[in-house]
Formats: sequence, structure tokens, C-alpha cells
Amino acid sequence: MKRNVDLNEISDGRLYSANDMVKVECGDCAGCSACCQNMGTSVVLDPMDVWKMQRGTGRTLEKLLKKELELNVVDGIILPNLRMNGTREVCSFLNEEGRCSIHPYRPGICRLFPLGRYYEKNGFHYFLQIDECRKKSRGKMKVKKWLGIENLKTYETYISRWHEFLNKSEDGMKELDEQNQKVLTLLILQRFYQTPFQAKEDEEFYREFFERLSSVNEILGF
Repeated sequence: MKRNVDLNEISDGRLYSANDMVKVECGDCAGCSACCQNMGTSVVLDPMDVWKMQRGTGRTLEKLLKKELELNVVDGIILPNLRMNGTREVCSFLNEEGRCSIHPYRPGICRLFPLGRYYEKNGFHYFLQIDECRKKSRGKMKVKKWLGIENLKTYETYISRWHEFLNKSEDGMKELDEQNQKVLTLLILQRFYQTPFQAKEDEEFYREFFERLSSVNEILGF
């Protein structure tokens, strides 16, 4: 999801790489679940998020969409996001103790918080959102340790390629009539979300994802 904001207004003015230290450590979020509420449709899920969620819960996307997830239009493309429930708009995966019930396989945006990604021509850097997390006395930690993602370089390549693909798809939408816009967004939904990935490990997922991406790029002429 694109955000049209001034980076200087929402960050500490710095861009970080995976090996940089940044003030994100917040005591395991003890007693706080503010970032799991009132998020609207902003926690958009990429294909790896959904793959991990399916493996972690043992449930299909179809079943997850009945309760915990929903589909919305994001920058012209239909994508899944976490469903928020009740008057407080609480994440469907937040348990009665105010803890994440899918923490080991939580979405990338949740792992990232309170960091964000600043995309550039050949990838992205991380930035710290200064007013998003309610914990004010945070300690320093390396970005890569905070994320806790194995083979982070490959993951970052995956995120960059997915972001690039969505941008190209959004631009392509502008040249299509309404019927073909629908065909394009349904193609993306079917190829990257509704058709299960057969991978059992992260490396297998990356290989399968890049094969699908190459195939869809060829179909779309990207």
C-alpha cells in the first residue's frame, strides 16, 4: 500500500540497512497491543505472508477468508489483508491476553513495525516511524535481528520484486478498459494467492514464487 507522506514528518530522518542499529526493541511488547488495533485495511499480505499463514494454521486461504482475512482493492488491485473486528477494530489473530496467536508466522508488515520500507530504484531501505509505537523507551537492536527472517537478503529481493510487479500492474491498469482491469487483478489473485504454493521450506517458496512471477510477467509483457 502506497503512502503519500513526507518521510521527514513521520521518521527520524534516517534510512537504515539490515545491519544498522535502530531503536525498536520494546520489551517484548509486554502489556501492549496497540499496533494490533485500529489498523483498518493497512496490513496488506504478500504471497509469502499467506503461504506461511496457511502452513502455520493448517487452513486454506478460503477458510482464512471466512474469519481472519478479507479482500480489498489496494491501488487498483485486489489483495488480501488482516481483518479487524469489533468497535475497537482488533486484529482477528489477537488472543484474549492481547498477544498475537500467530507470532511465529506473523505477516511481514507486523514483523517490520515500527519500521517501514522506503523504496528506491534498486531496492529499499528501512526507516523508523517515530510516532507509531506507543513504547517511548525503546532500546537499540540490529534491523535484521528485529525482523528475525532467515536468509534476509533473499527475502529483501523477493519483497523488491513483488513491489516492482505491483507497480507495473498498477501502471498497466491505466491502459486497460474495465473488463480487462478485472481480468488482470483476478489473474494476480489466482496465480499468487488462490493457487497454493507447494513449498515446504522458505527456499522452495522463493524458487516457486520467482517461477510464477516470471511466467506472469511474460503473459503481461512486463
